[in-house]
Amino acid sequence: MNLPLSIALSLNPRTQPIFEGVVKADGIDLIPTELHPSEMFWRQLKFADFDVSEMSVSSLMMATARGDDRWVGLPVFTTRHFFQTWILVRRDAGIEGPADMRGKRVGVPEYQQTAALWSRGILQHEWGVHPKDMEFWMERVPTHSHGGAVGFKAPAGVTIHQIPPEKNIGAMMLSGELQATLLYLLNPNLVDRSTADLNQHPSIRPLFSDPVAEGSRFLQKTGIFPINHGMVIRRSIVEKHPWVVLNLYKAFEQANALADQRRMEQAAYYIDAGLLDAKAAAALRTPLLRHGIKANRKVFETAALYSHEQGLTPRLMALNEIFAKSALDQ
Repeated sequence: MNLPLSIALSLNPRTQPIFEGVVKADGIDLIPTELHPSEMFWRQLKFADFDVSEMSVSSLMMATARGDDRWVGLPVFTTRHFFQTWILVRRDAGIEGPADMRGKRVGVPEYQQTAALWSRGILQHEWGVHPKDMEFWMERVPTHSHGGAVGFKAPAGVTIHQIPPEKNIGAMMLSGELQATLLYLLNPNLVDRSTADLNQHPSIRPLFSDPVAEGSRFLQKTGIFPINHGMVIRRSIVEKHPWVVLNLYKAFEQANALADQRRMEQAAYYIDAGLLDAKAAAALRTPLLRHGIKANRKVFETAALYSHEQGLTPRLMALNEIFAKSALDQ
């Protein structure tokens, strides 16, 4: 008889084979729920609703550092982005480049979320703009936020205001009360409430006019493709059934391989049709999304460094504090 486990995931090509049931974990019957990550992480951190789920890497480090041992990390990283390219600014804010973020009023759905962690770290290490150089306004309220679930307090020297319930990042960006936002989430869920389409508004533009070029520059310089979400398993399950760790890991590896296969099949159509040049074709053939510690050590250790530098964790978090022992060699 298989072990039934509830699992919460956001839907993307790397998780779709799990949802479809095309990929199964040996000895486990996964019962999937699709959720927006904002809501998912809050529910896990506050209520532990699911046996297995995606989890904010930043929040997992913070919770672990504060002694919350309910979760064991699995080195499966379902989403990655160059988060600095998500920064939006008002055209009239006098922000011509990243260095001009100093002294600005900046929105953030949640100060501790991984996307914001990466953006602040990259602004600091690439352009010398430290978190204390900006004034932050946070949309999520303590009762419905990752920070509220882990006892977040503003780091020393950093100014963080709470956006009143009757306002939100989108409205404050359009009114000029905010001059920039590190990221903007336009999705109905239990924790985010902005509704304006900033990406289509004439008063708003991306900080980087060519996001692809900036992402490419950062990757070539640092070798880092930032991770966003990891996976967690309820510790009580791992202690009772330690075999679930690698069985789940294998399933996500298979799902990842299937996603790559599907991507290559689509790419082959465009390559064969002569619609892509050699450079673009080579890029499509190169797998950048890999699970496991070996492929992601530098990326995770950079996130841990940023977290400690920004005062989110009291010490530099080590891999063996976060991830299951049996997965550390993967």
